[in-house]
Amino acid sequence: MRVSARAQRIQPFYVMEMAKTAGAIAREAAGSEHPMVYMNVGEPDFTAPPLVQEAAERAIREGRTQYTQSMGLPELRERISAWYAQRFGVQVPARRIIVTAGASAALHLACLALIDAGDEILMPDPSYPCNRQFVSMAEGRAVMIPSTAAERFQLSAAKVQEAWGAHTRGVMLASPSNPTGTSIHPDELARIQAVVTERGGITLIDEIYLGLSFDGAYSHSALALDDDIISINSFSKYFNMTGWRLGWLVVPDALVPVIEQIAQHLFICASSVSQHAALACFEPASLAEYERRRAEFKARRDWFVPQLNALGLTVPVTPDGAFYAWADCSAACDKLFAGRSEYNSEMQTPGSWEFAFELMKRAHLAVTPGRDFGHADTARYIRFSTANSMAQLHTAIERLRAVLA
Repeated sequence: MRVSARAQRIQPFYVMEMAKTAGAIAREAAGSEHPMVYMNVGEPDFTAPPLVQEAAERAIREGRTQYTQSMGLPELRERISAWYAQRFGVQVPARRIIVTAGASAALHLACLALIDAGDEILMPDPSYPCNRQFVSMAEGRAVMIPSTAAERFQLSAAKVQEAWGAHTRGVMLASPSNPTGTSIHPDELARIQAVVTERGGITLIDEIYLGLSFDGAYSHSALALDDDIISINSFSKYFNMTGWRLGWLVVPDALVPVIEQIAQHLFICASSVSQHAALACFEPASLAEYERRRAEFKARRDWFVPQLNALGLTVPVTPDGAFYAWADCSAACDKLFAGRSEYNSEMQTPGSWEFAFELMKRAHLAVTPGRDFGHADTARYIRFSTANSMAQLHTAIERLRAVLA
């Protein structure tokens, strides 16, 4: 069977290969004293709070399961709008909010609406791998720009200006970012937007972790800067609804009918049950619970990152949001693989890929190597997800300490 060139351009999602191996080792370790500890999964360990669960059950009982408008339930769009005003102090009219089948659908819609064949989108290296695949599926090309710890692993206005070429259509950013948990400072973001605007380009920004910001200096939505910025958000991370597949997109007024038409054909609408349930996310009791959980995520970061640093798994930039730690494992690799004959030549230097597999085998600890997230020095880095209980984080550090002793 002939496979499309489009499908052949899509690169592997290496983290899924890690998950297969982790699953196999976990089955062998089941019932042992050392079951697998998973720090490779990028989803909250919390689930939807009680009011949200009850709202979903009520919607099913009352038969509110039919298609909704492609743009989403009007009352849900209004509540999202009110949340922007209450949480971030920014006015986002409900008419510009499009409810989608997860942030993935939002990114897909935005790319299809704005990218033509041959268009180039600038994005930082490292960044979330699926984002560049969405660009590829729209017949565009992701141009990965190496970003350093000094730049918080984010793009800068200077690098955007330098990299902008004849085929550049715009930039795709994420703040806070997966895998680094770092955000772009609002001042730098404003400078990037000025460069993009001057060239008639587009700015797409993934803000799905914005609700999980821990530092007031970075807890600002890009939507406060310019109505032309396109923001992608989700109920998955802050609102703890990963499997409910619900997100949203904020676009300029002129783009609303364009996105709506594409969405009608591709998705009809997001899950109606999930939408009815999400209305309860904005109840005072739910928001209070989300803030309690955000504080828990911060407490985990505050404990776990110093522990990694003490073990030589250096986190060069303290994450200001999300639930990730992007750690340099170079020194740990030197220690872990010292004397191994297969790594005695310069041609075969172990990196985070080998380190991750070794941790799974020797410590029953699953983490994510940097290979998925780009090419700019990512072989040195490993991503830990702290979306885990404090007890599990303590266990992880104990196992790392034993392996690296």
